Amino acid sequence: MKKQIKANWQMYLLLLIPVVITFIYKYIPMYGIQIAFRDFKASRGITGSEWVGLKWFVKFFTSPNCLRMIKNTFLLSAFTLLWSFPIPIIVSLCLNQLRFLKLRKFAQTVFYAPHFISTMVICGMIKIFLSPSGGLLNLLMGTQIDFLTEASAFRTIYIASEVWQHAGWGCIIYLATLATVDTSLYEAAKVDGASVWQRIVNIDIPALLPMAILNLIMSAGALMNIGFEKVWLLQTDLNKAASDVISVYVYEQGIENAKYSYSTAVGLFNTVINLILLIIVNRIATKHSEVDFV
Repeated sequence: MKKQIKANWQMYLLLLIPVVITFIYKYIPMYGIQIAFRDFKASRGITGSEWVGLKWFVKFFTSPNCLRMIKNTFLLSAFTLLWSFPIPIIVSLCLNQLRFLKLRKFAQTVFYAPHFISTMVICGMIKIFLSPSGGLLNLLMGTQIDFLTEASAFRTIYIASEVWQHAGWGCIIYLATLATVDTSLYEAAKVDGASVWQRIVNIDIPALLPMAILNLIMSAGALMNIGFEKVWLLQTDLNKAASDVISVYVYEQGIENAKYSYSTAVGLFNTVINLILLIIVNRIATKHSEVDFV
């Protein structure tokens, strides 16, 4: 090991930078997790505040909207993952088949562009498109429905906007993976008379499988971390039955109501669920792979 470090000390030095940054900004702040078990008062500090144990967790689990928030968070995240996970793979496979370079670059630009639009602007566009008076969707349907006040439509609106905004960006890593595939495999397949579909099934998909599994594990690890900004901006009193999620609740309790201990406890519960899901998905994935990704 000493010989390897001495021979590649430049690489280890570069590696040290993100390790230190991660430790400072990710691990040291974990000291504040104990706020979830204290009645935190800013004037007393963390250690000076009274220890109350699981009081805030009990308060959350006995709150009237607890089950609804957990259900909404899980369903919104699960359905988003269900649609947003395969679509970038499909898009990358389609783009990889384009042989006209200019058309391929144009298509990539069109797919990538929505990712660079801010969430605030995206939500503004959604409200304009779905406006009951003059909205594009209502004009096409010949109706005057305010979709953002319909709880039954909220998940569809959120998931569709997420897929549209991030599918193109998500396919970049898959296109990069396909670019590393040996071209001689395609040439040999063509000689053997393989069709485009057969080349995709037998060459492209096996090449993408390890990266797809890794992305699935990472996505599952953040399954309960639903995007706060978009939900908060699209939420109304009439669609709360479907849009009332944990991340928005944490913001309301912690920032708006200054209930720091309570909001920390709710956030910690959410993080623990994500950790459990990450471990479960990793164990399932490693049964079908030779590489343990975590």
